[in-house]
Amino acid sequence: MNSLDNCINYLLTGAQHTVFQYMKKNLNKFDITPIQYGVLGCIWEFDMHNPKEIAAHLGVENSTISGILERMENKGLIRRMIDSTDRRFIHIELTDLSKSLEVPVRTVVTEVDNNVLAQFSEDEINTLKDMLRRISAQDK
Repeated sequence: MNSLDNCINYLLTGAQHTVFQYMKKNLNKFDITPIQYGVLGCIWEFDMHNPKEIAAHLGVENSTISGILERMENKGLIRRMIDSTDRRFIHIELTDLSKSLEVPVRTVVTEVDNNVLAQFSEDEINTLKDMLRRISAQDK
């Protein structure tokens, strides 16, 4: 029988919670949450502008992304534009505010990553990331 302390779900959840709280604390000065950083990262890095595409990449439901985008729009981070030819299609645009945050936010995220992973060797980091990607890919 597998004890709770050895259950992969428990271990991953605990690790994710610890990293999430650390990331949340460090992003707080920009008034963005980790999931809002994920949305911005999808736009900054992959030029994604469609909510469904962003939701799929982040692994969240379409209904969830809608609420996230609404809060981001209220903060002045994005603009949602409805396609004039197909009202079902929404295009997300960055604002000047979110464009100005790219470099400082990415810097903080890199610092968080480096601090979280500081206890591991480069080989261990690469192995950990590879294993997490393999676990994530099982669902796809």
